[in-house]
Amino acid sequence: MKRRTFLRTSALSAIAVSATGFVRLEGDRYVGDCETTSDILGPFYRPDSPVRSSLVIKGEKGAPIELFGKIKHDDCITPYKNAKIELWHCNGNGVYDNESADFKYRGTLYSDNEGNYSFKTILPVPYGEGDNYRPAHFHMMISAEGYQPLVTQLYFTGDPWLQKDSSSASPTAKRRILEVQNLKDGSKKVSFDISMAKKLAAEPAALDRLIGIYVNEKDANKKTELIKKDKQLWIKGDKANGMPFGMNLEYITNNTFTISGVPPKYQLSFVFEVMPSGAVKMVENFTNEKGEKETTVSVKGK
Repeated sequence: MKRRTFLRTSALSAIAVSATGFVRLEGDRYVGDCETTSDILGPFYRPDSPVRSSLVIKGEKGAPIELFGKIKHDDCITPYKNAKIELWHCNGNGVYDNESADFKYRGTLYSDNEGNYSFKTILPVPYGEGDNYRPAHFHMMISAEGYQPLVTQLYFTGDPWLQKDSSSASPTAKRRILEVQNLKDGSKKVSFDISMAKKLAAEPAALDRLIGIYVNEKDANKKTELIKKDKQLWIKGDKANGMPFGMNLEYITNNTFTISGVPPKYQLSFVFEVMPSGAVKMVENFTNEKGEKETTVSVKGK
């Protein structure tokens, strides 16, 4: 898979924040100055996973582990009640369940009155081939009214692939590489607290204007469909392209979107222009490993 294809199909909006931080006064309220970092989400997010706290499957291999923590407001202190927390990860063989009705190793919870959440599952394992392995990791998505949906990955200390993976090796991932505690009964536990953060969002009416099917200007067989989901713009999933569940675009400003988690050096952007005819042009800009700028133009009819 080409590097560009990997970035496009695996990077999604991602924010992970530390459990502690400074607090500043903003108008008449206090807001936390928590560290916020980005990471790739991966192409295997499945919406509508069952509401359950235990993802353990009897008879399948894997070390039992509890993942727990608190969801907090942007002051880094106040618990957030009823935040939606989605967790997913691979099985003991490094494989994701992308199709079955069982939603194996996928689940949803809502934080309690004190912001607490807790999942019981197994410790995921690294996966890949040759020298191209991803370290073991949990995926999480947190949705809370008043904040942008928060997406992140959690890694574990001691994993031999941490420094070989561009995402986990990034300095911004440091606070998401977690120490796993070994308990006397043979099980494990790991904690991760999250403070929500507000981010700039596009107007809903603008998103309505942008959704639809875009046709590549040079190859009519190449099409990209944009949809609106959870008040955000998404590229619709396509199994043939290795992206079965889609990816969301993060609004920057001036009709421009990007994908959080893609390293800045790639300068990835999606710029939209509404034409006088009512058609919409989408220009994707990308800088490759050689520093050369690549541009793809697609158009959605009126």
